[in-house]
Amino acid sequence: MAALAADLGVMRTQEAPDVTEEEWFEQAWAVREEDVYPRLFGPLSEDICVLTPDLFLKTFKQESFDPRWLHYGVFEAAPTDTRSSWLYVSSGLSNAWEDDHPESSGTSGLGMEFVLQTAQREAWAIPRLAHVVAFQILLASGRYPGRDLLDLHDRMPLRSSIAGEASEITWLTVGPLDGFPSSFQLPTGSVDLLAVVGVTEQEAGYGRKHGGATLIELLRQETAYPVTDWRRSSLVGAA
Repeated sequence: MAALAADLGVMRTQEAPDVTEEEWFEQAWAVREEDVYPRLFGPLSEDICVLTPDLFLKTFKQESFDPRWLHYGVFEAAPTDTRSSWLYVSSGLSNAWEDDHPESSGTSGLGMEFVLQTAQREAWAIPRLAHVVAFQILLASGRYPGRDLLDLHDRMPLRSSIAGEASEITWLTVGPLDGFPSSFQLPTGSVDLLAVVGVTEQEAGYGRKHGGATLIELLRQETAYPVTDWRRSSLVGAA
């Protein structure tokens, strides 16, 4: 599935060796959004929900932002015959903004995109995933010196309910994307797909103590992974 999209992406670039930087960049972008994502996740929402200036200036208290960041965003995908969840996937973190020419042997952009799944269609899901994307952009841009990019088994505090209503889910954790390929290929390089799942403060503490992989396995055993249910109770008691 992803391999077919990857082959198509490489073919597009090879067939037009004299394309401009703007053209090959847009071709790789199109492969992700028009070929890879629909094959993996089914039909996407007609429009992408892009990041906004307020997300950087007000939510993250930044004094400035790169206009290119406003091209990153989140797509929504409704349930399919093979997937019962609603799915939200980022698009843009794998854009090869800094490359002078397509290089398929490396990583494309930051080399990752994030996926959040919910049992029902949730109004909070898009802004929550957009928040993760914006934070990753700021980390990659050195706005938080000394901090690494979000990656497998990392945890992120939300400092409030994930849903805007009373909920024990106040953290996110990053894990492997169950049920899908772990990565896909673009003409501009490889891209990992990472799951973002809501957890409680107690569960986040459990992950710190026992390791992120152990936390993910606990969530799997209790059917709390990879789909986030903001209404559930914590699987770990208070310390």
